[in-house]
Amino acid sequence: MTSLSQLTCSVCSSRPGTRRRGAVVLGLLLLLAGAACAASSSGLPLLKTFSGQTGSVFSVAFGPDGKTLASGSWDGTVKLWDVAAGTLVRTLVGHGSGVFSVAFSPDGKTLASASFDKTVKLWDIAAGQERLSLPGHADAVTSVAFSPDGKTLASASFDKTVKLWDTATGQERLSLPGHADAVTSVAFSPDGKTLASGSFDKTVKLWDAATGALLWTLIGHVDRVLSVAWSPDGKTLASAVDDWTIKLWEVGRRKLLETLAGHTLGVSSVAFSPNGKILASASWDRTVKLWDMATGGLLRTLARQTTGVRSVAFSPDGKTLASGSDDRTVKLWDVAGVR
Repeated sequence: MTSLSQLTCSVCSSRPGTRRRGAVVLGLLLLLAGAACAASSSGLPLLKTFSGQTGSVFSVAFGPDGKTLASGSWDGTVKLWDVAAGTLVRTLVGHGSGVFSVAFSPDGKTLASASFDKTVKLWDIAAGQERLSLPGHADAVTSVAFSPDGKTLASASFDKTVKLWDTATGQERLSLPGHADAVTSVAFSPDGKTLASGSFDKTVKLWDAATGALLWTLIGHVDRVLSVAWSPDGKTLASAVDDWTIKLWEVGRRKLLETLAGHTLGVSSVAFSPNGKILASASWDRTVKLWDMATGGLLRTLARQTTGVRSVAFSPDGKTLASGSDDRTVKLWDVAGVR
């Protein structure tokens, strides 16, 4: 395809008699380009902004009923928010340092949090109390994820391991060594049989969630992997990379399908919509982007924020997107109209 810069050069080098016509054509092209940019820029309503954390918001997660949102912050706390009312429900205090990741259990009764203090905590949401503390990692814990049946919790750490925990007892079931550098993200496949982990070692590893056996290593990243997410049908895995791109993998064939480029700094988080049609990505470039999974095309770029964006999460009905940022806020966006 001819680029706009190539067309500009062509106009500039044309004969004097054709320059005026060329300028008109170029003007029309610029108008069209502007219209295309406008179509992909955010016209999406900002529904709410939650303020109250005193440090960067590293992680956001909706409860399974969509009524509650959890946010984890560098200030060491987890906050629970009433989505409809836009109010703070409670603050969970107990970690000794920043909270990197939060995740709800499938039944919505338990919240897991991962911290720089090297622990994972399980919280009783109704009571607002710590139920279990899971020590075992030798360094900061960066990510947590529940299995679909809620019986197992996976955690990732700077200590280069992934651990699997029994959520009823808090006992460590398995420790998965294999990464050569810090592990930044973990995610269970929708059927619960496979666990994906992303790492600073520029790889994504796929593990047998029952046995802990390493199944495959996805190689092809040229920089640190910061986040991984499964499509709802379990066929595609997205990885967010510090080289400003997102990679889409066909899991069955361990094949790279596509690389999504558009961010201008590292991509910190990715999340699929519940119907699998949209992928959301957050970046240090202060934007959130929405991608069409059918075409790989960019659908929208949400309004540029004042600081880097750390995390994104869709509501269970897919109509709302939450983003957590270095500006210490959580924002809720109306994405119901995105097609």
